[in-house]
Amino acid sequence: MSATRAAVIGGFVVALALFGVLELLARRPGSRIPTFGDVCAYVMQYEVGRVPVGRIGVFGFWWWVGWHFFAR
Repeated sequence: MSATRAAVIGGFVVALALFGVLELLARRPGSRIPTFGDVCAYVMQYEVGRVPVGRIGVFGFWWWVGWHFFAR
């Protein structure tokens, strides 16, 4: 494994750990930090006219993630 690949994998592990810590902090009683579900719900309800721009954006984001990380 090259040093660059190890650094990228390490970066993703650190980002995942920070995401987990943030989610735990958001779930404390009385926390003002929104949970991941709250953020997703807020983004998904966004519309411009009758076009569900938030849903299209979330779908596009997951498509991009799948294309870059799962397609080989």
